[in-house]
Amino acid sequence: MPREGTCQVKSTGTRPKIIVSSDGRGVVGHAGARLLADIADVTGLTGGFSEALARLRQRQGGHDPGRVAVDLAVMIADGGEAISDLAVLRDQAGLFGAVASDPTAWRVLSGVDDAVLARLRMARAAARELAWAQSAETRDGLPVSMAAGAPVSGLVLDLDASIVICHSEKEQASKTWKKTFGYHPLFCFLDNTREALSGLLRAGRAGSNTTADHISVLDDALAQIPDVHRYGTDILVRSDSAGCTYGFLRHIRSLREHGMNTFFSVGVAIGEAIRDAIKQAAGHPEQWVPALNADGQPRDGAQVCEITGLLPADLRANYPDGTRFIVRRERPHPGAQLSLFDTIEGFRHQVMATDTGPGNGSIQHLEARHRAHARVEDRIRTGKDTGFGRFPSRVFAINAAWLELALCAIDLLAWTQHLLLDGDLATAEPKTLRYRLLHVAARITRSARRTKLRIAEGWPWADQLVTAFDRLAVLPQPVT
Repeated sequence: MPREGTCQVKSTGTRPKIIVSSDGRGVVGHAGARLLADIADVTGLTGGFSEALARLRQRQGGHDPGRVAVDLAVMIADGGEAISDLAVLRDQAGLFGAVASDPTAWRVLSGVDDAVLARLRMARAAARELAWAQSAETRDGLPVSMAAGAPVSGLVLDLDASIVICHSEKEQASKTWKKTFGYHPLFCFLDNTREALSGLLRAGRAGSNTTADHISVLDDALAQIPDVHRYGTDILVRSDSAGCTYGFLRHIRSLREHGMNTFFSVGVAIGEAIRDAIKQAAGHPEQWVPALNADGQPRDGAQVCEITGLLPADLRANYPDGTRFIVRRERPHPGAQLSLFDTIEGFRHQVMATDTGPGNGSIQHLEARHRAHARVEDRIRTGKDTGFGRFPSRVFAINAAWLELALCAIDLLAWTQHLLLDGDLATAEPKTLRYRLLHVAARITRSARRTKLRIAEGWPWADQLVTAFDRLAVLPQPVT
């Protein structure tokens, strides 16, 4: 029976008096999230997941495990935090079709082992290749990464790790270096498009500068890049000082032997030899040049200097040939964390290393290009609101599968923005996208064997949402 209730709050004269009931028909919420489900279909992700998870199907008439995995990714992209949030999709069959129950979703996740995970990643790579091809045909291709107001050639991959707090005992969750408790996953994002190329779920005790983990995450990320871009395109790999290990940098350099034009830009810990070099450089003020702001203009009170030639030969020999070291110094702002060395010298110092040669930009641009690595912190921050801020299970393998679907959810958002949206919405953070587009309510009507999704005429972003669906309908598909 419908339930009705009359609002008894005293009227202020600015809002109409309302009567609330739960008997509405043909009305759906989260209508914009249908874009995400359809993007998964038109990029071939749904079909790829179906093939990858075919062995998990228990009976022919049951739910397709690949479709279940896509629905989970759509739910995560839409802001869901737990498997029970699938109810938002499942209870709106007119919009999302048949959606699996929570126990079925749990069974699919529990069936994902390392071999299945590898097949899911292959399906993601195939879908990415098609999405990039669609972008090249219908838009202006891939966005360009920017630094100090200037474009950065090729693709820019940012690696970074982050602690995810766990509030209960989970397999491999442990104390972290920050004296918290949880996991310590490592990620790689593509700065050009904000796509989540790869991620590795690790125990909380995992080290920040583990060479093997960085190599694994980078290789998985490179495998996600279509061949036409992986070979023949400059690929810059950025990391903070956790990525400044001799083994990882040698691996990046060795990829050139396999046809990949890879370079690195990493933070460097300031040890005794580097401190001595900075002191020597401080005695030659003419060698310091102004650092650049994000808009490319000189930054007041900040300077950069190359100190490669001031470092001992035995230290430089540990790095790949051609590695350059650039130091930035700046008057510290109030509250800045300073080392004893910084306190004595009166500047806050940061050092980075890169194997980009002298003919490929000034040291000002190279240093600003490295500082743009900080954008990965935004990717991780929004990623924690898109699936990997909490993990659903006590079982590590299930949480690893959840992480993969969270990365997929981030990709669905990125593809939706690059292929279907313009202006601010094309670069908006997920929270904004959900508020303006994904969570909008609409009415479903049927006539002449057609189903129509009617968005409220007065919704501020109704036209953009309709345009997105129109563009979705005409995205080019491969000829079969």
